[in-house]
Amino acid sequence: MSAKQVVILGAGYGGLEAAKTLHRLLKKRSDVEITLIDQNPYHTLLTELHQVAGHRIEPKGVKVSIEHVLQYTKVKFVHDKIQKADLKNKKLISANHEYSFDYLILAAGSQPAYFGIPGMKEHAFTLWSLEDAQKIHDHIVHMFQLASKEQSPDKRKEMLTFVVGGGGFTGVEMMGELMEWTATLCREYNIPKEEVRLAVVEALPTICPILDEKLSKKVVNFFEKHGVEVYTNTPITEVHPEKVCMKTGDVIPTRTLIWTGGVEANEFAKELGLTLGKRNRIVVNEYLQTVEYPYVYAIGDIMEFKENGDVLPALVESALQSGKCAAQNIAAEILGTQKQKFKPELHGVMVSVGSFFAVAQIKGLPLLVGIWATIMKHLVNMHYLFGIGGFELIWDYIYDQFLYKARTYNAFIETAIGHIKRRNFTFWLVPLRIWLGIMWLTSGIQKIQAGWFGDWEMLGPGGATDATSSASIISLVSDHTPGWYAWIVENIIYPNALLFQKLIVITEIGLGIAFIFGIFTFIAGLVSIAMNINFMLSTGLPSTNTGLPDLWYIMASIAMLAGAGRSLGVDYYLIPYLRNQVRYFQKNRSFHLFKGWEW
Repeated sequence: MSAKQVVILGAGYGGLEAAKTLHRLLKKRSDVEITLIDQNPYHTLLTELHQVAGHRIEPKGVKVSIEHVLQYTKVKFVHDKIQKADLKNKKLISANHEYSFDYLILAAGSQPAYFGIPGMKEHAFTLWSLEDAQKIHDHIVHMFQLASKEQSPDKRKEMLTFVVGGGGFTGVEMMGELMEWTATLCREYNIPKEEVRLAVVEALPTICPILDEKLSKKVVNFFEKHGVEVYTNTPITEVHPEKVCMKTGDVIPTRTLIWTGGVEANEFAKELGLTLGKRNRIVVNEYLQTVEYPYVYAIGDIMEFKENGDVLPALVESALQSGKCAAQNIAAEILGTQKQKFKPELHGVMVSVGSFFAVAQIKGLPLLVGIWATIMKHLVNMHYLFGIGGFELIWDYIYDQFLYKARTYNAFIETAIGHIKRRNFTFWLVPLRIWLGIMWLTSGIQKIQAGWFGDWEMLGPGGATDATSSASIISLVSDHTPGWYAWIVENIIYPNALLFQKLIVITEIGLGIAFIFGIFTFIAGLVSIAMNINFMLSTGLPSTNTGLPDLWYIMASIAMLAGAGRSLGVDYYLIPYLRNQVRYFQKNRSFHLFKGWEW
């Protein structure tokens, strides 16, 4: 009997969630094969595209390797572009291949809707793919380059006027980036900031209409405070290469219109022969099945699901929840269990306006404005990334957002980060690492020779001697010791002196071995720093026999945190192995000791 084929078309938010859920529910079924097909080798964080367009982060900051996400799962990834679908005969067709399926999840996403506005499709930029974001980025830089050389005031005005059409979340976030980045570009190209004109044009009475009215006003006030013009009740009627015309009769001379005024289902949906609703979205039932074919499911932006007569909005959360539900229902059919009706539960929305300002409306929390909303947005992003890729993706996010930002709003911060993000060769840390290890190992051996590993106490109040060995007892409290630390020593360490002195010896020898051989060097560096801070709390800042302050231990240990064990050390092999073990555990809740070597 051939295996059942489950195919997911599209690796967006909903598609990846469906793939994860199917793996979790069917990973032990050898008679089921799961395939995810996408035209790109990476998953795009669509909600962060404005940051690429606005030069806040590099393009890699919105790309997540699909192979990485699906590594150690039952899901097979195929990088291909589907050109045609024969749903009746259960086939997907690309230029060179055919893919048969028993169950299909359509997760092809959406595309910009132009609403028949003359010139919009031909002359406006859109922000719905990484390629779109990079085009906007390059165009804005080009406009500043041209403006810096242009002598005609009218042409210069067109070049330095940037209009965002549509005051929804994407439009507001795009304008927030423009607001910050154009200030940086003005400094770079020596253009007075007053020459730059920024405008948001919205056809509805308010921007971000999904938000609470108070939050919408906060966004408008923030824009106006920073010189952004906000037009509401102002539909765009016509777009030309050098101007935007509006229903009110106003005309804005500009060579840059970024259109974010709405989306519709992907063009692919029109060709499937399925029942379509508004904006070409595929109509689905309560189980997310299409009307014509119960084995074909539609999720995310491509589906039209109605709850109490209202169409579910195209949001990331609705895509995630629909992807999970569709996968659960397919698994239920295969396993012979009860399918579940789709019951969306949206928990809130957030919108950022630049790097440091945001607003958030989250279920169960008061309305958030400013830095707290910004923090919440970052936390939500990291929660999502952890779900698909674990701590690795969280670290990548932190690095891209805070350590390797393409630009910052503050020139001083930008310079400081520039020093931090320089990539250096850890090879040159190897001699320091080995020398630090020798020093720790020598210290541990000397303590063993001095009797620290024996049966007599070496730690205690100053001036005392051990009754058995007649050895002088070392006091951990001096005139430099803080009161709180002295209390810890006298009430915890002294009563357990034998235990702590042996722990010190074991730790010093362990640090020596770790640094010499480059094993868990980052952890060893942290422990080394902690040990020396403890020594300094006890005795202040003593000096070695050579006169060199022992503070060098801490300085050298800090250098070890840069991954010194990845050059000529065991960490070169060990860290990738452990990383892959963690990846496997996150996907399967078990370990596979030999799979970790497949890096």
